Amino acid sequence: MSEAVVERVAAATPGPPRLEWQVATVVSVQQETPRARTLVLDVPQWPGHRAGQHVDVRLVAEDGYQAQRSYSIASAPAERTVALTVERLDDGEVSPYLCGVLQPADGVEVRGPIGGYFVWEVAQGGPLLLVAGGSGIVPLMAMLRHHARADVSARAAVPVRLLYSARTLDDVIYRAELEKLADPPQVEVVLTLTRDAPPAWSGYRRRVDRAMLEAVSWPSSAAPHVYVCGPTSLVESVATLLVDLGHEASRVRTERFGPTA
Repeated sequence: MSEAVVERVAAATPGPPRLEWQVATVVSVQQETPRARTLVLDVPQWPGHRAGQHVDVRLVAEDGYQAQRSYSIASAPAERTVALTVERLDDGEVSPYLCGVLQPADGVEVRGPIGGYFVWEVAQGGPLLLVAGGSGIVPLMAMLRHHARADVSARAAVPVRLLYSARTLDDVIYRAELEKLADPPQVEVVLTLTRDAPPAWSGYRRRVDRAMLEAVSWPSSAAPHVYVCGPTSLVESVATLLVDLGHEASRVRTERFGPTA
């Protein structure tokens, strides 16, 4: 085939559709913790998403100044609305507005869904190991909700374990829902608190370490799918420890959360 023909074939091959900005309407808001809030959005012409994907959110000031940030989708793919859980950063440009100003019936510009690496579907099978730090629970919650909405046989074939690190019990996002989703041994939820813990707390009281991962995760021979999301320090530490424990690096997928420089 000549180069000219190759060029014509390439030009005729459609690429992925271009993502356009559109105005989503806030359906409801839910305060998850003192610093985290869930916005449920009605997005026109929403094409659907996969658990683990995210959207871009853009704010435009009256003088034309724009600020844009990415936020993971918390809702299950089967839901018609899009849920974003945002943790407020005091010096942030976008999160204070989303967490403290935006109200039901307001509009906000979004673009998505975005991402194809940090995603999971029930059809991929399991076991499924999820490790979260702080607001890194958000995309992993989409995976848990996706798992919970699968048919009985699909859920039974995919055991799930979540290890979630938070500063205090009050900082645990989706705490009540996580308690309902926990159904050992099919779905296990393990919390570790790194600062203050209630007097009667019997769980872990430290940062995620090798001993904790050995106790919570499956052995590497079980070949679990692993997703780790949170601050860079946690993500890098957990990923390194899991590989040291024998897990294949290709099966450990990571996503980092943090303020924009």
